Amino acid sequence: PIMSNAVYLDYAATTPVDPAVVDAMVRHLGPEGTFANPASRSHLYGWLAEEAVESARRQVADLLNADPREVVWTSGATEANNLALKGVLDARGGGHVITSATEHKAVLDACGWLESQGHAVTYLKPETNGQVSVESVAAALRDDTVLVSVMHANNETGVINDIAAIGALCRERGVLFHTDAAQSVGKLPLDVKALPVDLVSVCAHKVYGPKGIGALYVRRSPNVKVAAQIHGGGHERGMRSGTLATHQIVGMGEAFALAGSLKDEEGPCIGALRDRLWQGIESLGGVSVNGGEAPRLPGHLNVAFEGVDGEMLLTAMNQVAVSSGSACTSASLEPSYVLKAMGVTDALAHGSIRFSVGRFTTADDIEQAIASVTDAVSRLRTVPA
Repeated sequence: PIMSNAVYLDYAATTPVDPAVVDAMVRHLGPEGTFANPASRSHLYGWLAEEAVESARRQVADLLNADPREVVWTSGATEANNLALKGVLDARGGGHVITSATEHKAVLDACGWLESQGHAVTYLKPETNGQVSVESVAAALRDDTVLVSVMHANNETGVINDIAAIGALCRERGVLFHTDAAQSVGKLPLDVKALPVDLVSVCAHKVYGPKGIGALYVRRSPNVKVAAQIHGGGHERGMRSGTLATHQIVGMGEAFALAGSLKDEEGPCIGALRDRLWQGIESLGGVSVNGGEAPRLPGHLNVAFEGVDGEMLLTAMNQVAVSSGSACTSASLEPSYVLKAMGVTDALAHGSIRFSVGRFTTADDIEQAIASVTDAVSRLRTVPA
């Protein structure tokens, strides 16, 4: 490996592709493989590619307990979020949208664009533990509200929202409910038959599949209509045009099937490693977990270090790959907007680091990370300001 002495603890940003998934993808690329265009109806090559795509669609649907016809392929969760938000507003001819201030930028920026087009958007402030309360959604509902979009689990803190309760409220009020489940799918139970959700965004690269592929679950119901945002050959039942990337789709299907088969043992195992990491860091003193009072994804640990600058800490821990805030916004020097919305002070938000543990993390990795954090924090705290 390129960085044999470094520890990767940034699984929330992306995951390595599982070797079993790589094998499946490679079989759909070269001249000996199933490389054809799945929309080519005139020959066996195309039929085989279409069969591979439909088999993967079923694998994705199975993890969500959905009908395969409810799965629309996209280039990732960002596109799925855009398709859900813009597609519903287009189909409805406008209306009021409710979302939260801690959503991923793919939802927030899409909502910002909707506002620029004259639509009204309400951004809910979370509780101090990072959760979006049902009460805040209820208070924001208006007669012209058409869509509520609240994420299943937050990408920075791992905090889990009660989407069952929020969805039930929306269903009662006749409002569509969308959830961004990019971080949670394959890690938390997500049963669309049991949950009152109408639209769910998922992607492959947070769950040991390839980057550049995702899907939008669209409930088969007369009132759930999504207008296409990308026009072309009318693929995906008219909701999303573009030649399907067979190898990416097969990879996503395989990754989702794998997540389904490991769902009972993987979470507790990753959670135990995460808890050991926290034990090791906690002994430093002057540290706290952002969103620690709320239910969280098993792999997430977002830690605020008192009296330490996060960027300097990242540099000092050069043997550990972690992040401050979200990978999508790490170019900005502003403190994390997610932590700010939760009421975390600027100083603590600037001193916060997100550790995320995953499938290939070992107990040795955790011990190495604890040693590296301890060393870096101790050095930075002894330097006079």
